[in-house]
Amino acid sequence: MSKSPFTLSADEQAIDTWTLLYTPPGGGKYNGKLTITNKRLLYDAKYDVSARGLLSEALFVKWGSEGYLEINKADIKDVQVEKSFLAKKAILTLADGSKHTFNYGALNIDKVVVAINSK
Repeated sequence: MSKSPFTLSADEQAIDTWTLLYTPPGGGKYNGKLTITNKRLLYDAKYDVSARGLLSEALFVKWGSEGYLEINKADIKDVQVEKSFLAKKAILTLADGSKHTFNYGALNIDKVVVAINSK
């Protein structure tokens, strides 16, 4: 198991980790690992699987130099679930209005959404 690039604060506990696709508001598509804690969503983007691969800087989202994404749960205003046969998605709307999509493919996204909504 590879070491996480993120450091958790003393009052922060990891809930679980999933390997899934992330689509940022500005386009692109990334494959990587999403770790959800009681305070944040931490995404370690392994590589861009889109044709464009452009990143958008959002006010509440911080990208690290190697493709790490951090979203504070306090900034999440809405979580919607979209399910089709081959795509189970959690779509997050942040306080700045930006939409961030996590796609678990054909696998069940429900546990991911429960972890996102837990405090």
